Amino acid sequence: MDLDAPGTSAPLLGEPTPVELMNTVWADRAGVHDALATPDEAVAWLRRVLPDPPVPDPDRLRLVRDALRRLAAERTGDPRPSAGSAVPTRADALRVLDEACAAAPTWSSLRWEPGEEPRREVRSDAAGDRVLIAGLAEQAVRFFAGEEAAELRACLAPGCVLYFVRHHPRREWCSAGCGNRARVARHYRRRRPTSD
Repeated sequence: MDLDAPGTSAPLLGEPTPVELMNTVWADRAGVHDALATPDEAVAWLRRVLPDPPVPDPDRLRLVRDALRRLAAERTGDPRPSAGSAVPTRADALRVLDEACAAAPTWSSLRWEPGEEPRREVRSDAAGDRVLIAGLAEQAVRFFAGEEAAELRACLAPGCVLYFVRHHPRREWCSAGCGNRARVARHYRRRRPTSD
């Protein structure tokens, strides 16, 4: 595995980390892509969102991502077939998150070395990659149980499979590019003659 691999192919939109993880499934004119398809790609994505991540099990990371996409689809009423998830039901998605959270119990520890300020450390007996995935799952639980989840949206621009958090009441798309594509498609539908 190349730990100096180039950056991720997934778009990073400045969304909460669970939404960024959902968006590791993305689309362009060539089709739908998975930015976690290989261990190198998983490490590249993690390096963009977390400092010094351990090397994860990409299958476990993808399973958590797919569970989040299932929950996002449920939360938003997402009608896009191309945005589907490999996790078939809400119950399955909840089970995946519970198992991921439970795989690496953590606890806080106070560290206070002479001459330094006290600091909190998070500790676990689990391996680093399990702690990482458990932490992502915990963030997802807090996200879906929190206020921001009410503003989670599926980007309904043509060909898009991303999610975003609507921070402005007029925001309809994940990005300006998707907004432009949607406006062009709407304009084309209005101008195109209809056949009887």
